[in-house]
Amino acid sequence: MVFTGMDGDSMELENPKQNIHVEVHVKSHSTAKLSEVRIHVLGLLNRHSMIFGNYRWAEFDEDFLQKHVESVAIVDQEELVTQPLDLKSCSVSVHIFTLNEDGPSTLSLEEDEELSAANHWLLPAAEFHGIWESLVYESQVKTQLLDYITTTIFFSDKKVDSNLISWNRVVLLHGPPGTGKTSLCKALAQKLSIRLSSRYSYGQFVEINSHSLFSKWFSESGKLVTKMFQKIQQLIDDKDALVFVLIDEVESLTAARSACQAGTEPSDAIRVVNSVLTQLDQIKRHSNVVILTTSNVTEKIDLAFVDRADIKQYIGPPSEKGIYNIYLSCLEELMKCQIIYPRQQLFSMFELETMGFAKSEVSEHSLNLRNIAVKSKGLSGRALRKLPFLAHALFVKTPTVILERFLEAMDQAVDKQMEEKANLVNDV
Repeated sequence: MVFTGMDGDSMELENPKQNIHVEVHVKSHSTAKLSEVRIHVLGLLNRHSMIFGNYRWAEFDEDFLQKHVESVAIVDQEELVTQPLDLKSCSVSVHIFTLNEDGPSTLSLEEDEELSAANHWLLPAAEFHGIWESLVYESQVKTQLLDYITTTIFFSDKKVDSNLISWNRVVLLHGPPGTGKTSLCKALAQKLSIRLSSRYSYGQFVEINSHSLFSKWFSESGKLVTKMFQKIQQLIDDKDALVFVLIDEVESLTAARSACQAGTEPSDAIRVVNSVLTQLDQIKRHSNVVILTTSNVTEKIDLAFVDRADIKQYIGPPSEKGIYNIYLSCLEELMKCQIIYPRQQLFSMFELETMGFAKSEVSEHSLNLRNIAVKSKGLSGRALRKLPFLAHALFVKTPTVILERFLEAMDQAVDKQMEEKANLVNDV
């Protein structure tokens, strides 16, 4: 069996059927060389070559891995859930990383003023760890976004003439609030900083709040916008870094233009917007930058900006299956922490479907969870992740609880959430 190097460079096997990505999270205090980590990880994969879809090792059968490695994970293989995976027939890319424990810093524009342009993280960041796995979508949204960024890098490597084949390095995620758009942007940046570690030593993530930007910067016209992007340009100039720029609530661009055209804002506002668009057009020329944007109000997005987006991906509320998977991950976490105790088996949605949703003693809890998921349709992903906490706080109120009782509490918490949602709608 032949595996790739620690930098993720794939080596072709005989008749490779699948490209598999293995992420190796090294402990922050480890002093081991990456080459040593690689050797021991490949040994682990040799000993456990048959796996089922995504698989994660957090406990190891040898001292070196126990001392230096937090986890080894085979990732992004959801489509293979129906069949076992034989690593010996695959091309395996190994990505070794440590997490940056520092929190966000601020990009300031004026030394004598606390005028914050954006928040800034070094990637991979401990703060973003686990977000990718927590986001559940029906279609292959996450895979498609990964493939898009990979192609932008590939086209740049091949020096494809962007005047003949156009791409702008701009992604637009739109949809209702609470569906995880901003989290997906952060998770995507984190994932790519790990996945592309063979090319870039680290990632940079810059988050701009456009609502704050436009409310504060009108009086200074486009000058401060230019200063902000000069700061970002300094990050881009480091070719060892992969830079992600996130603009939240990008519909604020439209708000500024509309207000100006209606005569309700000074003409300076339109210069701010035009300056932002001009700066975006300039930085897209660099191969190591990706622009990520989100919008809650689709119909108000500036058409001038929409035209620049290569991907316009709708992110909607989770489906019944997505809700079930979100709840399942929450309950697994609570069982791991022994808040729900003792641990009891819960089936995946695929396993329930395979059983024809037949009711039995072993499937009862899983079917109850499915019923709760059906009742929860219409709640945002943000609300769903909060619901197990509310169930415990409002309806359990004891340090530990059995699974059956916790499911009852979740059912009550869903009823309460739906009632509150209805009351808010009536008030509006």
